[in-house]
Amino acid sequence: MRFANGQLTYLFLFLIGLAGLYLFNLKRKKALLKKYAEQALWPHLLSSFDQQKQNLRVLFILTAIFLIIIALLRPQWGFHEEDISRRGVDIFIAVDVSKSMLTQDVLPSRLGRAKLAIEDLVNQLKGDRIGLVAFAGSAFVQCPLTVDYDSFLESVEDLDVNLIPRGGTDIESAINEARRSFTTGSEGIHKTLIIITDGESHEGDAVAAAARAAQENITIHTIGLGTAEGDLIRVVDEQGSSGFLKNREGDVVKSRLNDDQLKQIAFKGNGAFVKATPTQFGLDLIYNNKISAMEIKEVEGKSEKRYTERYQIPLALALALLLLEVFIRDRIKNESD
Repeated sequence: MRFANGQLTYLFLFLIGLAGLYLFNLKRKKALLKKYAEQALWPHLLSSFDQQKQNLRVLFILTAIFLIIIALLRPQWGFHEEDISRRGVDIFIAVDVSKSMLTQDVLPSRLGRAKLAIEDLVNQLKGDRIGLVAFAGSAFVQCPLTVDYDSFLESVEDLDVNLIPRGGTDIESAINEARRSFTTGSEGIHKTLIIITDGESHEGDAVAAAARAAQENITIHTIGLGTAEGDLIRVVDEQGSSGFLKNREGDVVKSRLNDDQLKQIAFKGNGAFVKATPTQFGLDLIYNNKISAMEIKEVEGKSEKRYTERYQIPLALALALLLLEVFIRDRIKNESD
């Protein structure tokens, strides 16, 4: 036997607390009787009350709660093999969260525009798994592959330029992180990585990383954010004052779109490069013209062990005990009643 919700075992503490409270109250009642009446008078004082039946009622209630907790833990025993199949494409979106993404040559900012475009893309998905990689000087998975689109969008909303302490832009690390994160369950499924950045990568060899990813049947598309002219990077310091980002020499930094590198990455990754414009970001173009056009494969010949749910048994027993408890009377009728 196994429990699918084993993390809920802490609920037994609630049951122990109730049992302890009842025993404490019972002991307190006996102490009060001893204080105000001699033990010889107890049967007369309690002639209309059956303590044993009350104990039985409480036992039924506590046992019912115990069984309800067992039901919540979802006991499972016995299993059967079930053939599984899944249709769709696995998509990772890698978003640049370096300081240059604060540049406002794309409104409201490069990062803000990327978030809005990703939200629009999610509204078009139907069964595709989607994940999120955040990268700057390093990369990590912000959201693993999932079909829980609400959870994915929460991760997108949390994207911020302060998310990764290490500065810079390392596109190679984003590609490698996505490669590691495509699970073995993706075999036979189209795997796609979409990189959203201004292309100013000063670390690693992103083009070589894209070529390695292509050998693993991962298609890489790139979206370039920004303009060739570029703009200054507006930042806000800890005191809330607004200013422009400066380098170590004290010179103001201007960020420009490096579309040459992004084109090479897309070429080596067997994908497409799209330059975002004020009216057309490019994510929908890539999804509709490239990803949706893929042949959707179905994983065949695989089975999964499915355990049989048995929560109905303790739940039914709990309901039966609660029904029986209703018919137990701990008050004794007087002859005058």
